[in-house]
Amino acid sequence: MTGPEKVRLSLDPDLARRGAVDGAWWPASYDAGAELPALIAAIDQRLERRVLRVGLHVDTWDNIPRRIVAPGRQIRVGWFRTIDPHVVNLIIPGIEHLNLLVIPPGTAPAAADKALGLATGCRGRTRPGDILTAAAPDNPTTSAPAGLDTAGLDTAANALGLAGWDNEGGQPRQPARRPAP
Repeated sequence: MTGPEKVRLSLDPDLARRGAVDGAWWPASYDAGAELPALIAAIDQRLERRVLRVGLHVDTWDNIPRRIVAPGRQIRVGWFRTIDPHVVNLIIPGIEHLNLLVIPPGTAPAAADKALGLATGCRGRTRPGDILTAAAPDNPTTSAPAGLDTAGLDTAANALGLAGWDNEGGQPRQPARRPAP
């Protein structure tokens, strides 16, 4: 990716914090050093605010720099094992933080386009991985009307048993590994 106009990005128009993610990003690779500068430039441009920090899952990304140079600043990049492997977190003044679903680089265009749309309208406890599952072309629930529209994503995910949380312990623990394309 060379510039913000080439970034495959969708954002919730009002950033109302209704779901686990505020939009989605479809990078061309898992090379954080190559992909993050264009994402940061696109977010700066679209929101007319400056990204201050980035957080991502350490096992998902390759070539993770400590800092990204942006116009007039250096942005610290943090890598964690506790962040969802399907999410990149951006700290932006006035917004608190922005969580973007990361669509795996090798995803088929039709599934990626569907995930870009679903991520801007997810509600409640729908987990990032559930959005990718609902957008997958081989997922039988995506042919059902409730699974296709953004308002029905929680219903489809709940029907599959994907969106639930453990009663006492929060989100079920998943092994840290690179998400499958």
